[in-house]
Amino acid sequence: MPRKNEVPTFNMKVVVQETGLTPDTLRAWERRYGMPRPERTEGGHRLYSQYEIDMLKWLIVRQEEGLSISNAVDLWRRLEAEGQDPLLMSPELTAARTAQVGPEPISGETLIKLRNAWIGACLNFDEQAAGRLLAQAFAMFPLETVCFELLQQGLHQIGQGWYEGSVSVQQEHFASALALRQLDALFGSIATVRSKERLLIACPPKEQHTFSPLLLALLFRRRDWNVVYLGANVPAERLEAAVQAINPEMVILAAQTLYTAGALREVAASLRQENMPLGFGGAIFNELREARSCIPGYFLGEDLQKTPEVVEQLLQSRPPLPQPQPVSPPYREALAHFRERRSAIESHIYQAVRIENLTLVDLSSANEDFANNLTGALALGNIDLLRANLNWVQGLLTNHHYRMPAEAARRYLESYHEAVQLHLDERGQLIRDWFGQNETVL
Repeated sequence: MPRKNEVPTFNMKVVVQETGLTPDTLRAWERRYGMPRPERTEGGHRLYSQYEIDMLKWLIVRQEEGLSISNAVDLWRRLEAEGQDPLLMSPELTAARTAQVGPEPISGETLIKLRNAWIGACLNFDEQAAGRLLAQAFAMFPLETVCFELLQQGLHQIGQGWYEGSVSVQQEHFASALALRQLDALFGSIATVRSKERLLIACPPKEQHTFSPLLLALLFRRRDWNVVYLGANVPAERLEAAVQAINPEMVILAAQTLYTAGALREVAASLRQENMPLGFGGAIFNELREARSCIPGYFLGEDLQKTPEVVEQLLQSRPPLPQPQPVSPPYREALAHFRERRSAIESHIYQAVRIENLTLVDLSSANEDFANNLTGALALGNIDLLRANLNWVQGLLTNHHYRMPAEAARRYLESYHEAVQLHLDERGQLIRDWFGQNETVL
């Protein structure tokens, strides 16, 4: 049974008088944000409770404090998720929450302090502290600012720490999980637009990094786009089936590694045959610009915040899709041959590499990282992309949990070279030649 102040009692005329909101605004908030949620009489007229009137007044006060209505709604839901009643939070208490980050006015410096504190909470596995810091940030800054400047930049710093070996994989996974849950809650809080125009956003096969595509899906939904988000590691056949069922205006895929960029290319070629426009992006395309020209689709730029505008312009102008060079027969043959002989190559490395304190598990992981990068470069039809990525691989071997000494890392790559020469025949000549040409780099 609802509490007394939650009983639907008042018609829209009373709510308009009490809040000063227009009927159109009330209907728009109900449609877009699901707040308020009036009951309906048998004749279809709306009835509001006192609780909903108080909630509307609370939202209005938050707007007067400088929040947009969408951010005010997000803050209300966040407080409820924390087990708090927003209506019990007086202005003095709201000010106290803001003051917790320091006496200085709201500024970029304030946001940096919040981000650093959030990173610290994540590294300490303190979920409650991380949640409180996010609530403070959303109360002071626009949603997009918090998502990009706190969450995205915070994860980037944590990821860099993982690469350098100062952050454990458990800490990195904990922070990523918190950030993704936050984005997922924001995405789910916005009602789906009932429009025939749809966007399909997903990760290509084997791609597990979902923060950027989920954030992009959130940005589009806040712009009233009908967005279908499929998440991580979508197999090619499942993506093709989804495209046929959804018939989107555009498919958007994001790859973060050379390996998954190669998988993205294979999916892109299939979409091109169906005349389905593809937009793509991701960290690997920001770092290796040469990889962009390998994809039969529109590169959406390096700035994720500008991507919705780029997509809207593309859909308005409908320029021809870029036509990259097809993957040549020698590349296709070399890729198939490498996949066939990969286990023999890695077995050779197990026998050849004698590195103190390097476990078989670590060696297996190093082999997987290197082989995946090689596979991605071959699938993209440009093995020189692997050379551009070698610094990252060498850093991974020496900085990360493998912690190989520089000399040991060099020996590892030399052993890979030996294994390639031994176990690949003329079908893999392209790979053998590349290792020979880059021997000084290795």
